[in-house]
Amino acid sequence: MFKKSYLSNLINKLLQPIKLNQKLIIGRKDKGDFPDLELKNIDLKIDTGAYTSAIHCHKIETKEINGKQILVYTLLDPSHRKYGNKEFSTDKFQEKRIKSSFGTSEKRFIINTTIRLFGKKFPIELSLSERGEMKFPILIGRRFLMGNFIVDPSKYDLSYKRKLLISKKKQT
Repeated sequence: MFKKSYLSNLINKLLQPIKLNQKLIIGRKDKGDFPDLELKNIDLKIDTGAYTSAIHCHKIETKEINGKQILVYTLLDPSHRKYGNKEFSTDKFQEKRIKSSFGTSEKRFIINTTIRLFGKKFPIELSLSERGEMKFPILIGRRFLMGNFIVDPSKYDLSYKRKLLISKKKQT
């Protein structure tokens, strides 16, 4: 059997995010939290081929309220297990042309929010898109990854596993 101190040291090492040149290592997929959007442990696909990050939405529209353009959207869709049927709105948005993976360009709305990975909050820009046919409701692109992360495609759920270990450790 292992000594208790050895196991304790091993657990403490696992709780530390893996860093390389001060960048966190993230795998090909993970789970993250979007506190402002009331999403926890939502599946993420890390995609170095995509420049922009995207989140699956439906019912995306702009409305004029009191002379101001407001973006109104519902995250995910009824077929998704984390669907909350909650309408979000913001007056802080942009409209940009985004090139899809199919090579076509389309106008999309962009919002700024935060994502929690490895126990840390990061600002992120998300395009609102219809990703219903996709396996992952959220795609994390290069713009977010650059400067903060190195992608190791042989790994997955590194942030989520760390979160579970910390949670387990707090319970003991």
